[in-house]
Amino acid sequence: MSLAHTEILETLRMLQVENLDIRTTTLGVNLLDCAGGSVQAVADRVRDKLIEVASPLVPTARSVEEEFGIPIVNKRIAVTPISLIAAACPENDLTPIALAMDAAAEHCGVDFIGGFTAMVQKGASRSDHNLMVSIPKALAATKHVCASVNLGSTRAGINMDATLLMARVIKETAELTAAEDGIGCAKLVVFCNMVEDNPFVAGANLGVGEPDLVLHCGVSGPGVVRHALSVLGPRADLATVAETVKKISFKITRMGELVGREVADRLGVPFGIVDLSLAPTPAAGDSVADVLELIGVSRTGTHGTTFALALLTDAVKKGGAMAATHVGGLSGAFIPVSEDAGMIEAVQRGTLTLDKLEAMTSVCSVGMDMVAVPGDIPVDSLTCLLADELVIGMVNNKTTAVRIIPVPGRGPGETVDYGGLLGSAPVMDVHPENSTVLARRGGRLPAPIQSLRN
Repeated sequence: MSLAHTEILETLRMLQVENLDIRTTTLGVNLLDCAGGSVQAVADRVRDKLIEVASPLVPTARSVEEEFGIPIVNKRIAVTPISLIAAACPENDLTPIALAMDAAAEHCGVDFIGGFTAMVQKGASRSDHNLMVSIPKALAATKHVCASVNLGSTRAGINMDATLLMARVIKETAELTAAEDGIGCAKLVVFCNMVEDNPFVAGANLGVGEPDLVLHCGVSGPGVVRHALSVLGPRADLATVAETVKKISFKITRMGELVGREVADRLGVPFGIVDLSLAPTPAAGDSVADVLELIGVSRTGTHGTTFALALLTDAVKKGGAMAATHVGGLSGAFIPVSEDAGMIEAVQRGTLTLDKLEAMTSVCSVGMDMVAVPGDIPVDSLTCLLADELVIGMVNNKTTAVRIIPVPGRGPGETVDYGGLLGSAPVMDVHPENSTVLARRGGRLPAPIQSLRN
């Protein structure tokens, strides 16, 4: 059997048995030309432009799926941060723009649209503030819209005034969507060192350095990595484990770039980046936690978990970087609790706690993702929880994020089911102590000394 035939059969197995897919093709759309006038005038221009330029995305992606036999799970849109588009609007409530984005997403048939976004790491403009306080109402009133706010960076430090405000926004968003167990918070994420070419929600947006239109692609494949490591067995040394992950990541990424470029070519837009992240799903065998346990930890969350995750993240990046022309986005390994069956089980068994999850985010590709906590968590505790995660990103010059859901009326040990890719979330316990003084000091945490390096 020739090498070509072997590779074809291997790819078929990855697709049919090991849950290999393209997690998302995300069309970035520049909306700066929609700025000016009233909020409703901006909203109308945003809706009309998105319908005009993004309507071909879903049928084009589906045609590539059918021709190549490779599933593209999500089709998404990312837009210029709306706080920039709304800067000249006299009104304070930016919800009409979110409603216009949602209407366009519905018309285009995409799963999500990201970019109800503000960048406030050094301070918030009037438009930034208007966007942040509009988030609860906007997310409660829409189905497809995702919001994100960048609260810090290695160069700027952390804006603690905005962090406290966003803790209040998260709580209000949960309360306004209480009938659905606070699901609005699943579409809201805060960042340190937010990237501007992220194809994954809830943080997708089109940065100001991007072209007018661009197609980014996010690949996945924990199931494929899991299979390769299960074949490898427990006697292989760490170098062999890392090399195995690198080789698999290379193959996954090559397929992602092939599909992404084909979609971009058919749309007639530039191809941007491949995000190499291993993004799990609740499906059996598609878990990053399972991969960590095959690397050698007895249960995700126990001693050695952070080490195993560091090995996995590094190997994924090294293997994928060789396969893609342009790597971007977040790239590494996602550890969302509700979206990963192995992570859910680790929480339920008590090995994975909130504190251990925080430690793991020092080496993963993002941060504390899809974490459910008791709905009565105090705002000050939530502020400090956000700050703890953001500072990991600031000091280590990496992207960190928090997508947390205070579930109204639920307490530790209970489980909420969001369905689909969002999975089910066990409510994780938080510390009873409340760092009110720290949360209310305000101001900006200075950037670390290493940020002064040229």
